[in-house]
Amino acid sequence: MLTAHRAGLIGCHACGRVWPQDETTCRRCGATLHPPDRRGLQAVWAWLAAGIVFYIPANLLPMLRTETFAGLQGSGEATIVGGVIELIRYGNWGVAAIVFAASVIVPLAKFLAISWLAVVAGRPATIEAAHTRLKVFEVVEFIGRWSMIDVFVVAILSALVQLGFVASIHPGPAAVSFALSVAFTMLSAQSFDPRLIWRGLPLRSRRDTTTG
Repeated sequence: MLTAHRAGLIGCHACGRVWPQDETTCRRCGATLHPPDRRGLQAVWAWLAAGIVFYIPANLLPMLRTETFAGLQGSGEATIVGGVIELIRYGNWGVAAIVFAASVIVPLAKFLAISWLAVVAGRPATIEAAHTRLKVFEVVEFIGRWSMIDVFVVAILSALVQLGFVASIHPGPAAVSFALSVAFTMLSAQSFDPRLIWRGLPLRSRRDTTTG
């Protein structure tokens, strides 16, 4: 399979246009051209680790707090899993499945997928294996925009259910942790250079970095 690297070309990381390897700036979008470098995976691992760290309190701390009759009838706190259990208890199986998938399954799947891509990036692979890696990366990119659904639900409920003395809903500390976890995971995926999928690339020497 003929790749841009074997053809003496370099692809722009921003717009995807390919140029001769002696070019330093993309004349389409103005981005700086640089060959894929496995050292860029350090940023991927760093953002991913931050996302995992914030995902732990996002599941342990309450996602929202409810108060009825200004606290006279009591107040309640619900975590992500606790909210899913409450939805199931009231018979809202569909909503419970959506919240569980978006708040538990999708984040864990993204952690595993990004970790796997970072481990196999730059390693020699067959065409089929490279296409598999690319599909996994595209899925991670696609589902990233839906990861905030639990935070959106809390924000909508907090805005709508503000009945003063009767009842009110407020976001809990887990909402901030979950939002930060999603943001860091998206930055981790954005830091991944998909060009590493298509060829095994050794670490560049300082001499190559200086001359480039």
